[in-house]
Amino acid sequence: MTADRSEGLAEAVRALAAGEVSARELTERALARILATQPVLNAFRVVRAEAALAEADAADRQLAAGVRAPLLGVPVAVKDDTDVAGEPTAFGCPGDFPPKARDAEAVRRLRAAGAVIVGKTNTSELGQWPFTEGPAFGDTRNPWNTGHTPGGSSGGSAAAVAAGLVPAALGSDGAGSVRIPAAWTHLVGIKPQRGRISTWPWPEAFNGITVNGPLARTVADAALLLDAASGNHEDDPHRPPAIRAAEAATREPGKLRIALSLRTPFTGTPKRLHPLVRTKVVDLANRLAALGHDVEEADPRYGQIGLAFVPRATAGIADWVRQVPDPSLLDPRTKEAARLGRLLGGAPLRLSRRAEATLARRVGAVFDTYDVVLAPTTATPPPPVGTLAKLSGWRTDQAMIAACPYAWPWNVLGWPGVNVPAGRVAGGLPVGAQLLGPEGGEPLLISLAAQLEDDRRWHRYWPEPLAGTSAAP
Repeated sequence: MTADRSEGLAEAVRALAAGEVSARELTERALARILATQPVLNAFRVVRAEAALAEADAADRQLAAGVRAPLLGVPVAVKDDTDVAGEPTAFGCPGDFPPKARDAEAVRRLRAAGAVIVGKTNTSELGQWPFTEGPAFGDTRNPWNTGHTPGGSSGGSAAAVAAGLVPAALGSDGAGSVRIPAAWTHLVGIKPQRGRISTWPWPEAFNGITVNGPLARTVADAALLLDAASGNHEDDPHRPPAIRAAEAATREPGKLRIALSLRTPFTGTPKRLHPLVRTKVVDLANRLAALGHDVEEADPRYGQIGLAFVPRATAGIADWVRQVPDPSLLDPRTKEAARLGRLLGGAPLRLSRRAEATLARRVGAVFDTYDVVLAPTTATPPPPVGTLAKLSGWRTDQAMIAACPYAWPWNVLGWPGVNVPAGRVAGGLPVGAQLLGPEGGEPLLISLAAQLEDDRRWHRYWPEPLAGTSAAP
């Protein structure tokens, strides 16, 4: 379905600078949409209505004084694993969490760029699962089909952007948690190079597998948010050379060698690429070939990369559980994962970290021949809400791997990936494909994604408006 709703992050910046709209107007509209859709979509854990309007008024005063900044006066949202001063960071967990005294580094940088933080979006408990549901906040739903999940763990951010509540939002990606919900809600989602956006006050989130990344409807908007949030705290251990993502979104990528990889990494559990998803990803590969790129089927040599993922992920869960005010309230699956993490947090964790360099050489050999890997982002379309809600920990892991076996290896390596919309299947459900690159490869991936967007024009398509969302952001 098409809709005449072209406004996004870059357009909001332009309109604010031109005096065509005020930051208060944009923020009031965003808050009204959030309030109207919360009973159905349930995208937000925290809505900062009063604080956001005060920030918008301050932005309007700056704009009137001639001040300009990359996001000055634009309302955006952040995921509820990221500290915002004065608000709790519950990270999908039940219980009473104290307000944080200061902003996370990524939020500090968004504020420095002028953004208005309207709220914190829902996420699955400690970001473990590719759905956004839980007793702490209920079910977050997909605006394209509210009977289905928007994915996770950045599902609230994805739902908010896909429904037009905000023009862009920050998420985090530890096993595909930006790319998966982007795929399932028809968005661009960027998992940047490790260290590109600081995770401070955590020097390394989940032992280096988790990074922060933007979700937006267009490549240009995602790149703009990436630039605004990028940068490091002085104590960050990973400090990659700076890039100019927004500039990359305006450049042609040149003729590229692209490996279409449909094979799933080994996990020892059942999984199968859904035929409808396969068709959409192959169609995208054919479009890339029509655009002049050399595309052929080839797979990275993943080997036993999963052995380097599990200790880092579960030890990270154990770290977070220690911060929870009342761990007795947590999902039994979280407690089980934390117990495993405590067992694997010593020598197995150290071995998994040491294995990264060898894995990088093995998997990275694909880039001796190809510039980019194109792979499905997920193996299936988004499942119905509640599909994984009552499963045991083992059954949840099996179902999660079956639906989402493609994204997590790039978290072990710390390398960048970009989800792009690949189309919609039965029930209007979106699916996506990921462009994967080597260390520091965001500019090329962003340029290629922008070329695809010019060809496919996916940003013209919106879900049917829910109550309160007829006005664009």
